Amino acid sequence: MMEMGCDIFCRVVDNYGDIGVCWRLARQLAAEHGYRPRLWIDQPAALARLCPGVDPMLARQTNGGVEVRRWDQPFPEVAAAEVVIEAFGCQIPETYLAAMVARAEAGAPPAWINLEYLSAEDWVASHHGLPSPHPRLPLVKHFFIPGFGSSSGGLLREAGLLRQRRDWRTDWAELGLQAPAADEISVSLFCYENPALPELLQTWSEGKQRIRCLLAPGPAQEQAAAWLGLSSFEPGRSQRRGQLGLFALPFYAQEVYDHLLWSCDLNFVRGEDSFVRAQWAERPLLWQAYPQQEAAHLAKLAAFLERYCAGLPEVAAAGYRAFARTWNGDRGASAPLAESWQALLAWRPALDLHARRWAEQLGASEDLATRLVKFVKGLV
Repeated sequence: MMEMGCDIFCRVVDNYGDIGVCWRLARQLAAEHGYRPRLWIDQPAALARLCPGVDPMLARQTNGGVEVRRWDQPFPEVAAAEVVIEAFGCQIPETYLAAMVARAEAGAPPAWINLEYLSAEDWVASHHGLPSPHPRLPLVKHFFIPGFGSSSGGLLREAGLLRQRRDWRTDWAELGLQAPAADEISVSLFCYENPALPELLQTWSEGKQRIRCLLAPGPAQEQAAAWLGLSSFEPGRSQRRGQLGLFALPFYAQEVYDHLLWSCDLNFVRGEDSFVRAQWAERPLLWQAYPQQEAAHLAKLAAFLERYCAGLPEVAAAGYRAFARTWNGDRGASAPLAESWQALLAWRPALDLHARRWAEQLGASEDLATRLVKFVKGLV
């Protein structure tokens, strides 16, 4: 296997989604494909939360086979790698562009990849892999778009992940939690600020089903605190209102968060990294797409729902769609949140089975890193 140098550039926008994807990709390229990744990140503190072994104060360090570099200003003069990945439209520094030009003029132009955001939309098939010549430099960038179809970049999935999931035996102690009661549903909740959350918490507290809601740090805990009438709701605290038990989680490293998703009966996730990991959890999921101006995120949601609901019974699919649309702020959603939640509860067995089959279906396709390596071979 030929070693390939690979520079990955990441600017943190969605706190954990952007760097979460880049970090998983970098580690997989190192562990499974013989790459020598160098990850440039403007906010190392965000990576340190996902990987506690990373020191956010260091400008340069190695962890998990990946060289981690702080993206400082001015950018240092370094030689360009064989593969350059520009994640999520971040702009590569002019200093590094000059190094890429020098490499191209020496007869070894780098494979320049623009790693886009994940989408289930139809346009992905026609845009994935397209070249984009630089307007003034002798460089060509290629779009690489993660997706659910065979004509996309696929989804991140380490080798053996599904086997690890099947062999998993829930260990609530690892998560710092007690096991749930026999009649209790465990729900993990990771979200952006969401106007629908207070109504959902109220619905759960007044329902017939006991719910244990495990709140991730950030807006979920902050909004829960406001709903409870508290000034804050820090990790380690718990509260009960009626049928609802609320637990504030600490920030988990990526591997531990995966185990949380595997352990819960239902997972609310957001953005991209947790969304993809929820696919592999073999548990029903509710995705909150990154909110965009003019509700552009609703088209992404609709495209995913079209694919995800295809294998569900019609009534279950209708209830799932209604809840997902309401959760994402779609004013055109017809069913009230409480009503669509009851529909989800009624179809839990079908949703559980569908989640397992969905993971198996996706797992039968090549993962994103493998597709990326094959794509790069066609460019260098």
